[in-house]
Amino acid sequence: MNTKIIIAGVGGQGILLASDILCEVAMKAGFDTKKSEVHGMSQRGGDVVSHVIFGEKVYSPLISYNEADVILSFEQVEALRNLDYLKDGGVMIINDIRILPVPVASGMADYPKDAVGEVKKFVKNTIVLDAESMAKELGNVKVMNVILLGVMAKQVKIIKKEIWIEALKANVPPKTIDVNIKAFEKGYDFS
Repeated sequence: MNTKIIIAGVGGQGILLASDILCEVAMKAGFDTKKSEVHGMSQRGGDVVSHVIFGEKVYSPLISYNEADVILSFEQVEALRNLDYLKDGGVMIINDIRILPVPVASGMADYPKDAVGEVKKFVKNTIVLDAESMAKELGNVKVMNVILLGVMAKQVKIIKKEIWIEALKANVPPKTIDVNIKAFEKGYDFS
């Protein structure tokens, strides 16, 4: 049986690094691993989505509707955008921040009034946290993505915590290893 995870957010939030770390973790754990990502408008504040599948044998990196075990959303509205991918009984992890897309910022569209509340109507297992504030407490807002990975790692119980730490050390700049490990631990202990 394969594990299917979607990581979604906005350009500049570290989604691609998070999916790279997840892939390395899965491979170090001995799983066949595939990844697909869409990040065409990411430099302009557009959405970024990464699909990661790992297991005994993976034939495609794409996750269909109602198949994701976990959706890790780095921003509220991205949880709503990707909700159809989550399977019944899946876990939705939402970073409780809003990043206004250009149409909303320019007044051409409205941001959903209660995106998190809408998700909770459909997903029993929803975890909500303010990873940005948690990262600021650690003195580096850029580790927000690693805090979110820590929360997700606790949900994906088939991979040992030590493997996550190894992959972090291999993928972040050497001078940020300590703060990234603290960030991962903070997220892991949150859930």
